[in-house]
Amino acid sequence: MKQYILNKETGKIELSFSKEEYKALSDSDQKEMRRYYLFSGSRKAWVSRSKNNHYMATQIAIKLGFADGGYMGERLSFAEEVERQAEKAEARSERYEKYADNAEKRADSLQSEWTEARKDWSFVTQPNINSGRGRAFTNHRQRLLDRYTKGFEEYRKSEYFREKAITAEQTASMEKFKSRSYLSNRIEECNKNIREYEKRMIKAEESQNESYVGSLLERMEYELDKLAYLYNKLDELGGVLYDKTSVKKGYMVKIRGDWETVVKGNSKTVEVKPDCVSYTLKYAYAEIQELKIPDDWKEEKNTFINPFTVKDIVVRCSYDGKKVIKAFQVVKTTNKNVVIQEIAISNENIPEKDNFISDKQERRSVKVSRGNNVVNYDDWFLYKYQEDMSFASVY
Repeated sequence: MKQYILNKETGKIELSFSKEEYKALSDSDQKEMRRYYLFSGSRKAWVSRSKNNHYMATQIAIKLGFADGGYMGERLSFAEEVERQAEKAEARSERYEKYADNAEKRADSLQSEWTEARKDWSFVTQPNINSGRGRAFTNHRQRLLDRYTKGFEEYRKSEYFREKAITAEQTASMEKFKSRSYLSNRIEECNKNIREYEKRMIKAEESQNESYVGSLLERMEYELDKLAYLYNKLDELGGVLYDKTSVKKGYMVKIRGDWETVVKGNSKTVEVKPDCVSYTLKYAYAEIQELKIPDDWKEEKNTFINPFTVKDIVVRCSYDGKKVIKAFQVVKTTNKNVVIQEIAISNENIPEKDNFISDKQERRSVKVSRGNNVVNYDDWFLYKYQEDMSFASVY
């Protein structure tokens, strides 16, 4: 029975069947094959375009009568994978350079006769004469002109292959691994994938889907290997040079070649205000190329004092101010935030301190709104509860 194989070295599905078997497929099956597979002359097999998600590739294989044949080879480390990509890119670059040289030679050959003939102006300006020798000359001149025109097409091919060679050479040089911005973004992607696999693994273990758990473990192992490689490359560059502690409001930072004014430093991003737009933009700290402090810069002192303390109760009330809808107790405070936990509300519409009805603790920011100290909670505010407070007065 025909089998499809997962080549762990390349991470792709492989199907082996003859040219006659392929031609015997219906037009729709051939179209699906070309959509999800490419024929590899070196492997002498159809190789899936996909490298991670093989669902459609395996479905096509099953539809064509292939059974699961397991896997072959061993997975490369991410470092080995990158090295192989560089080797292949270098080979592509050399191949494209050769194609470009050959196309340029063909162009020179096609245009050489016309280039030489047109030095004699009479050859170009000779009128067409309706005689045997006249028509022969006209046809000869037209053939040279046609070859000259075709030469331009070969020159265009040469330029195309030169551009492809440059792109391949850039890939081979692995310049992207010398960019803090690129490495920082890929690290964030790896961490995101790992978190997603962890969530999926919990569900797979609960449903006792052992094969899926094994697949997730392999994917997570790959992401962890990739993550370690990226961190090593970032360390070689000296790591990320700037963070929230070193970038302050009013500083000037150079990002993507332009100097911008810092509006705010967040935990993972810096927020800047370009002169050409009316809104702010956020960038990862790794994208900061340079930093400078303006001569007239003065640090803004934070005069805001958190008015809430641990054990305070904050509430959300109805629009008429007569009913407490939700009540929370402050369990922790910082300079600008509070951590709150929901508590019960008695039948007398009074929040019950320390009577928690949820284990969930939420971190929320504190601000002053219309003269009142409030806690931000989604699309509405929480106000400090006092026994003699009038709920209607705060709305």
